[in-house]
Amino acid sequence: AGVIRVPMGELPQRLAYILEALSGVIREHQPTIAAVEQVFVNVNPKATLLLGQARGAAICAAVGAGLAVHEYSALQIKQAVVGYGKAAKSQVQVMVMQLLALNETPIADAADALACALTHAHTAPLRGRLALLSNSARPRANNARTSSARGRRAWTQRVAESK
Repeated sequence: AGVIRVPMGELPQRLAYILEALSGVIREHQPTIAAVEQVFVNVNPKATLLLGQARGAAICAAVGAGLAVHEYSALQIKQAVVGYGKAAKSQVQVMVMQLLALNETPIADAADALACALTHAHTAPLRGRLALLSNSARPRANNARTSSARGRRAWTQRVAESK
């Protein structure tokens, strides 16, 4: 796994670098979806804002390439990969290495990105099945109207017969 190293400079140029570098990675590897970690409010508001802007550039690269973007909280990622939502970064790194059969422990940023991808790989099939089930369980508007009308007719007929 690689990490995009952003050179020092003004924020707009740094964000453009993230957008262009990630767009290049997307063109090279041609993924079909993207998974990103949601921003959490850090104790340092300036760092949280900068992280959010960098994340926005990454999401723009994915959406610009036509990818669906799925978001996961840090808690969801740690829960999916380690089995404990408050796991330490080092635990995430070790589990990513084991799950992907890597020869060495990935650096923290790469492990976080890989853990996010693993989370999506583990949860997407279930999400898809749940969506299918919830869609098939919902009555269609026409069927609901027909069913309601049928119910009213049956009730009216029963009341009439009981008289």
